[in-house]
Amino acid sequence: MRPLPRESAASYLTRLAAAYHLSAAQLLDGLHITATGTPAAPPATEIHLSNEAARRLSDFTRIPPAHLARALPRRPPPAAIGTAHAAAARWQPAPPALQPLPACTTCTIRRSPHQAHPAWVHPAPDLPRIMICTRHQQAASDPRHPTPLDIRPVPELTRTHLGVRRRPTATSLTWASTITTRWYDHHQHLHERWHTRLSRLTTANPHIPPGPASPTLTCRNLITYPETLTLAAALDHCPRALTHAPSTAPSSTTWPTA
Repeated sequence: MRPLPRESAASYLTRLAAAYHLSAAQLLDGLHITATGTPAAPPATEIHLSNEAARRLSDFTRIPPAHLARALPRRPPPAAIGTAHAAAARWQPAPPALQPLPACTTCTIRRSPHQAHPAWVHPAPDLPRIMICTRHQQAASDPRHPTPLDIRPVPELTRTHLGVRRRPTATSLTWASTITTRWYDHHQHLHERWHTRLSRLTTANPHIPPGPASPTLTCRNLITYPETLTLAAALDHCPRALTHAPSTAPSSTTWPTA
């Protein structure tokens, strides 16, 4: 079983173990990898592997170590794990800001021939915190959603994602995300398009949990995605705007066309 691109290690181990009707802890034990910490289902928990543990996983899956390392993003492991010569692993809670997002279900099924177990992936670092599969029209923006969302009723999300010819710089993306988030949180009544997107998303996805956080919050990054990328591109063309950026986001109602 191959991992999805940028799939969390905990997600991949859980899916791999499920294919053999095992728990992740049982799989690690079978590979003679000593695990510490409390195992839990992703996205709330991540697992860190020592180099020897990663090598054993590579041998078991018959995936070359370099390929496995590229697929599974390696977060900085605890010192005791990163320097260990033995096959060691540690389960650790993942902070909400670093939790992976639910992966496209169709892509997951194609990578899971034995059992369609949910997969969790980390978003690309050079785009807003979202996962978009343009091929299967699914997206995710918050780990509190148990499954990705159907975005067919919001075609501008796919058009925007496919239209990105050049990734925005990290600085412009950070500023653009800050500004659109502030507009969304404090001036949402000023723009009807966001209300329309939210309504279409919630209608097409009745499985969105109503609480404790409402869809207005958990869908925010998706709803503002076209404007965030448009604004980031504009900031990249106006570097002086970044060096003279105001301390608070503007409240202008003039919008660039996405």
